[in-house]
Amino acid sequence: MAENPDVPNTNKAFVPLVHQLGLVPTLGFSDVFSIEEPDLLALVPRPSHALLLVFPVSKTYESSRIAEDAPLAEYTGSGPAEPVMWFKQTIRNACGLIGLLHAVSNGEPRSHVLPGSDLEALLRDAEPLAPGQRADLLYESKALESAHADAARLGDTAAPQAEDNVDLHFVAFVKGQDGRLWELDGRRKGPLERGRLAADEDALSEKALNLGVRRFLETEAKGGNPDLRFSLVSLGEVFD
Repeated sequence: MAENPDVPNTNKAFVPLVHQLGLVPTLGFSDVFSIEEPDLLALVPRPSHALLLVFPVSKTYESSRIAEDAPLAEYTGSGPAEPVMWFKQTIRNACGLIGLLHAVSNGEPRSHVLPGSDLEALLRDAEPLAPGQRADLLYESKALESAHADAARLGDTAAPQAEDNVDLHFVAFVKGQDGRLWELDGRRKGPLERGRLAADEDALSEKALNLGVRRFLETEAKGGNPDLRFSLVSLGEVFD
């Protein structure tokens, strides 16, 4: 996006390697090539625990985000009774990082974080903190900074500088342990409950898609956005 009023220009920006941080290697992200074609959907490992939606930020999105958030109170949840772990974004250009953390910190993936790993320590330390303190924890995390440096070295192209402006945004749709579908976006006022899923309905089920990704696309279309480009990845089992 051309400018981002929600995050200070001086803050750091990085994307982690979730497996390096401590997610078990049997879980990973798979491309979702279509949400309408059954044959293409069948290629995605199930169950899907979370979806990461990536899209160009538009005026329509910004308007709908602001309008929906306006009547909501700032989220203040914390602790083990919290229905979902949410991270407020204060790191510039870090919506990818926040999206990844939202995907692996909630629901079934949370139980697949390796004991003694940096990710386990990060989530353990984050759990009792209020959203602002959690944001500070991420900002100061040496483990995340190290993962970012390694990702930059492994990449085929130069990593963007912290001061670069980007126009892509990441939003996570996660099935929580309580069966509810949550939209998790660090630029919102807090986690957004989108509905309840049955035990046999995962994040890529028809109901979840209608409550999440399709709802987003319909809002964009109704708002007059002519450019509905997006990418989608699913967090589930991966095989060699």
